Amino acid sequence: MGLASSYQQRRGQIETYFDRTAVQAWARLTSDAPVSGVRAKVRAGRDEMRSTLLGWLPADLTGRRLLDAGCGTGALAVEAARRGAEVVAIDLSSTLVDLARERLPADIAERNRAGGGSGTIDFRSGDMLDPALGSFDHVVGMDSVIHYDNDDVISVLAALAERTSTSMVFTFAPRTPLLTVLIGVGKLFPRGDRSPMIEPVSERRLRRAVANEPSLDRWQIGRTRRISRSFYISQAMELVRA
Repeated sequence: MGLASSYQQRRGQIETYFDRTAVQAWARLTSDAPVSGVRAKVRAGRDEMRSTLLGWLPADLTGRRLLDAGCGTGALAVEAARRGAEVVAIDLSSTLVDLARERLPADIAERNRAGGGSGTIDFRSGDMLDPALGSFDHVVGMDSVIHYDNDDVISVLAALAERTSTSMVFTFAPRTPLLTVLIGVGKLFPRGDRSPMIEPVSERRLRRAVANEPSLDRWQIGRTRRISRSFYISQAMELVRA
């Protein structure tokens, strides 16, 4: 399945948003700094989702190569590296990747300087679907495809599946009445404060699309979990190679 022009267009919007519009807000949200009540709930929701996705990976990742697709400021990549993974952490936003490098804990930075391998992180800015990134045992995509419609989500999963041997865990924006209302409220915000439009996806339709996609015929849907905290509504799904 090829990638549609809609994916390329949305990718550009996301890159622009995180590099130019939301840098300070995102840096604060992903730090320990005090935030407003709404953002505190969003932070808590993201923390819970990160723990969920990490919980679906092996406790010992030594010798495993893992792609953190849409790594943001690197929190998940750090935890995966501490389990022994060789992590490639990539994001469209070079600004967020620079921030992730600045926040890199000393223990992992030391292993990086020693030459890579288990327990290290290779931070990059660019497209998570770049074939030059190589092959992986596991792929994690936390809130990295929530801006894409159902067809593009399937295209992304199919492309990643070609280079993944064991599992892919990712999140999508579930189509719910509450999320529809929140998106409507978000349209009232000043343009500079809006995030790229989240694309709600029906879980039923997504499951059907996964089952019908030839490139995913060797993959099965495993665990799923929805997390709802104020403006943060996201659903995790696991795909396992059969």
